[in-house]
Amino acid sequence: MIEQQGDRLHVRGPMTMGEAPRLRAAGLAALAGGGARIDLTGVEAVDSSALAVLLAWQRAAGRRLSFEGASESLRSLATLYRLEDLLDPPA
Repeated sequence: MIEQQGDRLHVRGPMTMGEAPRLRAAGLAALAGGGARIDLTGVEAVDSSALAVLLAWQRAAGRRLSFEGASESLRSLATLYRLEDLLDPPA
């Protein structure tokens, strides 16, 4: 599920293969409304499809998005795929 509050998008629930198509579409629709900061603190589970969704959002936005609150699991996947720069550094 994605909720928009101002320029921030809150992602909640799993970001896994089964949810990827729905999340991709919902995120693209929300980004069309001007969102630029993506809060991932509500993400419960991830697999490599989460990175595919984030990359699709980044590409479609045509600008740098801020992905905040990524879990250690998502950070590990990003490191494995050499996509560390996609995620903001941990606080």
